[in-house]
Amino acid sequence: MKTYLTWGLLVVVPCYVLDQVVKFAILSHLKIGEGFTVIPGFFDIIHVRNTGAAFGILRGLPETYRTLFFFCITVLACVAIVLIFRSDKESSWFFKLVLSLILAGAIGNLTDRLILKEVVDFLHVHVGRYHWPTFNLADSYISLGMVGLIIHTLFFSKLEGRKQERDGSG
Repeated sequence: MKTYLTWGLLVVVPCYVLDQVVKFAILSHLKIGEGFTVIPGFFDIIHVRNTGAAFGILRGLPETYRTLFFFCITVLACVAIVLIFRSDKESSWFFKLVLSLILAGAIGNLTDRLILKEVVDFLHVHVGRYHWPTFNLADSYISLGMVGLIIHTLFFSKLEGRKQERDGSG
């Protein structure tokens, strides 16, 4: 089976499904603004909506432009990730994992935007009076994927380059 299909079935689909199932549970059981404490003083589940991007960026744009903008950006990112998978058969499992996480998160939030015109957020982390903006599983996948991509670029890609030089394939 093609490597991108394998990673899609093993990582992208399960992560996407988990994101959507949890968001459905939030929509079904909590009204906007409702929530409950999981770890006192640190972590809550609270149902909020985000019409913008990360941290509410672009939320002031009219809905039609916002939806079109996020749709185009997400489709371009997904196409780029699939093309990277199709063309790069030598990359590490770590690189493929981080691309799969980014893809799952992008599709998860795009689904919200197409159906609800906004993203369902519910994970709220705080310490004292310091609050991280509320986020969701798809955001977590994208963030983990981006951190992984940075780690891969800084460390693994250099190691792969040295290995190719030693093997005479570089």
